[in-house]
Amino acid sequence: MAPLNAALTYSCPALAPARHAREQRFQHQFCKTNSLSSNELGPRTSVVGARKTQVIKAVLQDIQIPETKNVTSLRGKLNKVVLAYSGGLDTSVVVPWLRENYGCDVVCFTADLGQGAQELEGLEEKAKASGASHLVVKDLKEEFVRDYVFPCLRAGALYERKYLLGTAIARPVIAKSMVDIAKEVGADAVSHGCTGKGNDQVRFELSFFALNPKLNVVAPWREWDITGREDAIEYAKKHNVPVPVTKKSIYSRDRNLWHITHEGGVLEDPANEPKKDMYMITVDPEDAPNEPEYVEIGIENGVPVSVNGKKLSPGNLVAKLNEIAGRHGIGRVDLVEDRIVGMKSRGVYETPGGTILFDAVRDLECLTLDRETLQLKDTLALKYAELVYAGRWFDPLRESLDAFMQKITETTTGSVTLKLYKGSAAVTGRKSPYSLYREDISSFDTGDLYNHADAVGFIKLYGLPMRIRAMMQQGL
Repeated sequence: MAPLNAALTYSCPALAPARHAREQRFQHQFCKTNSLSSNELGPRTSVVGARKTQVIKAVLQDIQIPETKNVTSLRGKLNKVVLAYSGGLDTSVVVPWLRENYGCDVVCFTADLGQGAQELEGLEEKAKASGASHLVVKDLKEEFVRDYVFPCLRAGALYERKYLLGTAIARPVIAKSMVDIAKEVGADAVSHGCTGKGNDQVRFELSFFALNPKLNVVAPWREWDITGREDAIEYAKKHNVPVPVTKKSIYSRDRNLWHITHEGGVLEDPANEPKKDMYMITVDPEDAPNEPEYVEIGIENGVPVSVNGKKLSPGNLVAKLNEIAGRHGIGRVDLVEDRIVGMKSRGVYETPGGTILFDAVRDLECLTLDRETLQLKDTLALKYAELVYAGRWFDPLRESLDAFMQKITETTTGSVTLKLYKGSAAVTGRKSPYSLYREDISSFDTGDLYNHADAVGFIKLYGLPMRIRAMMQQGL
């Protein structure tokens, strides 16, 4: 798999070939991701420097961005809005709706989180045709995995016993880039296409509040009269917006490098079994290879760094394990969960590589952490997961918990071997230079550090409260 290098592309009208050199220089200067080792994972706040600001402004000045035509705004006046854009029907309709109702320029933003080339294809043309000033596409795969996914993995964050938070983790990284871009292009508002029933509206907007409370936030689904797909199609036709011609899936899906989620359709009845053809990145365990496959995960300070002895970047490591685990049918989860807004929902998740990594890190901790530490870490992991699920990534509490997780896993270094077979991943071995396991102590043979006779006094003292209670109950 090709290296996942950070890249930012401004897609605008009239970009002549003579500008390619300037664009490449702009991409290198503005988009280069600061490299951090897995040992340095922790809360980060990215600030675009003055030099980078000058570069992006120079590029934008050279690009002829069409001005908004005179529009009678219906709900107020905004200057420029950065819109989280996917290119689907909903966000395509949001563009003219924002222009019509707020009289503003619309800058579309798409984050490449590993959703696949097919979903990114033709976005520039769609955005322009919908009336956007230009499109920004930013490759965030490495940043997403390194700075958001891996801290959750290190913390052992699991929401409601099953969910590895694939969608919840993605929203803050998108929101952060939207805030950065809003600053650079001089936007006074940000917008998203989330519905009023879901979690993502909360996740996006809490991130906006935390990063730039001065930005206006526009959520069309909470304002407009469009109630469904047919209404959206009619609105698109009225405003000469090309309606996507792709076949409408019966499922609502969200995909990134960490996972893919399926909702809606037959899944809305929790009693219905998911159909076999619904899954996209994992084979049916019944159809998986008849021979098991072993994989070794290298871990440093609670963060995975290698697969089968080969060091990989965070993004490439997850992609590699998705491929390996996916062909063995690993990582399928069917969950009825509690949304932030109060209702229950049913979703089916595919997280093949993440499932292997989660099992590996937790198992290595059993070797390197003592009982009291493990119990406290597991307790705090529940709160960590709740904060991430609820969109509180930039909350000081989540950042403080992350500092604890970073400190407590300093010795979680070593390797774990797993056996993959027909949908299951079983740990078969683990080793660490910081292992608390001592064979000379754990052996049934009597050694210098442990004498079997010492257990007598320990048991008497440890069981004293139970013995006293029984004596009281029996009148002794």
